Amino acid sequence: MGVRTSDVHDVHDVHDVHDVHDVHGVHGVHGVHGVHGVHGVHGVHGVHGVHGVHDVHDVHDVHDVQERSPAVPAASDPESVVRLGGRRFAYLDSGGPGPVLLALHGHFGRGRIFAPLAAALAGRYRVLAPDQRGHGLSDHGGPFTPDAYVEDAAALLRALDAGPAAVLGHSMGGAVAFLLAERHPDLVRALVVADMTVRNHVPETEPVLDVSGWPRRTVSRAALRAAIEARGIPDAGYFLDSAVEFEDGWGLLFDTEAMMASQRAFVGDFSDRWTASRQPALLLRAGESFLLTRATAEWMAGARPHTELTELPGCGHWLHADDPDGFAQAVGGFLDTVRIRGTFSTTS
Repeated sequence: MGVRTSDVHDVHDVHDVHDVHDVHGVHGVHGVHGVHGVHGVHGVHGVHGVHGVHDVHDVHDVHDVQERSPAVPAASDPESVVRLGGRRFAYLDSGGPGPVLLALHGHFGRGRIFAPLAAALAGRYRVLAPDQRGHGLSDHGGPFTPDAYVEDAAALLRALDAGPAAVLGHSMGGAVAFLLAERHPDLVRALVVADMTVRNHVPETEPVLDVSGWPRRTVSRAALRAAIEARGIPDAGYFLDSAVEFEDGWGLLFDTEAMMASQRAFVGDFSDRWTASRQPALLLRAGESFLLTRATAEWMAGARPHTELTELPGCGHWLHADDPDGFAQAVGGFLDTVRIRGTFSTTS
């Protein structure tokens, strides 16, 4: 993919990961726009303020990324890297006191979309937000099955000695979160699923966004935006959070064919696995969701013990960007209540 490999440096067993060099293109997060149309995409607000790595083993300071990774890091905030099973994963760590909240993004996303949430929960919860496989600054390559994502999340919690943790997931990340709760209950204290359905199939929803024809490279970030929007996306702001400048032009950190395979792997009915876990759970529905219908959300809340449903009115699918304050209040309030009740456990 035209990515330089000459400047990769592995530093083992470090405790502080420094800002990454050779950065091109993306500084913070651009494209704060309400987006409607295909899949009701909404732009992501600016991301700032996540710093530091604490007591992490097998962490590497990265100056460039190996060939199997898509590009050099491109953020104003430090992004740490941990090796799990031979694969390198980038993640943000808000540090600080409090229980861990593992935050999992959806398709096409990056962990740093949760930095505003981390800032809002500072002093109460330590937010870990990885770039999941094939996304952001983490290594490319499959498989892209739901259970592969689950095992990545489990391995991260174990590697950072961060479990059991509360686990939050948005969209595809929501499925990973509740599948993690079912498969590894010892690692999940509480669960927050943000705008993800268990009935991820037609006619309930259109589960796959066709990105197969999206450009590999363009001459500028603006040209990349225009090319994406020409393919039916009214505003490409959300996707441009993964836009960086490679040696041969501007492109996206994710591989479009890999994302097609990943989306298809999540098509289906996951109702049985949703109801199989028992941790306290919050199901957040966007009031204008294209993915999670109100009827299915009500069924999900009723069918699974210890589950409450909250709707954020006026929000599209990217509810954490449309209403960051409301999103943080809902997540933080739920986790605080779970702790007060003393049910912050895997068996309640």
